[in-house]
Amino acid sequence: MRRIIYVLLLFVSAAASGQIFKVPALNEDTCITFYIANDLGRNGYYDQKAVAEVMGIFAEELDVEFVAALGDVHHFEGVASTSDPLWMTNYELIYSHPELMLPWYPILGNHEYRGNTQAVLDYSNVSRRWEMAGRYYAKELNVNGEESILLVWIDTAPLIDKYRNDTEDYPDAARQDMEAQLKWLEQTLKGSKAKWKMVMGHHPIYADTDKSMKERTDMQTRVLPLLEKYGVDVYACGHIHTFQHIRKDGCATDFIVNASGSLGRDVKPIEGTRFCSPEAGFTIVSASDNILNFYFVNAKGDIIYSFTRTK
Repeated sequence: MRRIIYVLLLFVSAAASGQIFKVPALNEDTCITFYIANDLGRNGYYDQKAVAEVMGIFAEELDVEFVAALGDVHHFEGVASTSDPLWMTNYELIYSHPELMLPWYPILGNHEYRGNTQAVLDYSNVSRRWEMAGRYYAKELNVNGEESILLVWIDTAPLIDKYRNDTEDYPDAARQDMEAQLKWLEQTLKGSKAKWKMVMGHHPIYADTDKSMKERTDMQTRVLPLLEKYGVDVYACGHIHTFQHIRKDGCATDFIVNASGSLGRDVKPIEGTRFCSPEAGFTIVSASDNILNFYFVNAKGDIIYSFTRTK
């Protein structure tokens, strides 16, 4: 069952700016809270610093456990190595709030695939908070000791022909074993008895965008059937630089596009759109044994949309 929720707000002040932020007061039985952030790397420009500050301030109140970083932490050509200065200008110096010294669980985006993808994985050996277990991986977390939530991170660029065929700009994409990843995804979803199942990738399955439709049809052909077969509750992604919540008739999965953490783009409704916005920002996810809450937050710290799934 899906319903729109009314958000109870707590008011906190950012001492440096004097700005008042309205932080959602989560349910008392909330057991896990995390952020979704992606399309970040603009060297602090546009809205990146503002979004990072709001993320830190909210984390002081929400007991955030980790950040799911869904690709394109680095624009535009990825990184060259683990010592590339972009690690400082795109990431370390921007997300420096004490409350953001959390585990960051990343995946690769298309821009990382333009550079040294292995360096993104190897940065786990450099940074205490960058925890990338592989190009794709999963975590099953206890919600209340009995029920659990399965979180799955997938590597979407190698699942899309556009990137696999462009060996000059995306040299590592075609080197990845697409069939092995899809087999792993099916085994992971099939083998889990978690009450909640959430899959996260960089590229959307459904979204309004001026990017090639073939990107989404490849995802619909290769990933969507597995989500439907194994009862995945939510698919979350980035890439489009907009907020979108889409629920297609006849499909039990909610599709979330998380906005860019730095630079938003225009967007319009499509079939199944419940909400869309061109603003930059991030998403808060909170889970309890029978509720999943989602909050879209913009660079001003405003909660511009929220929804829940119950089970």
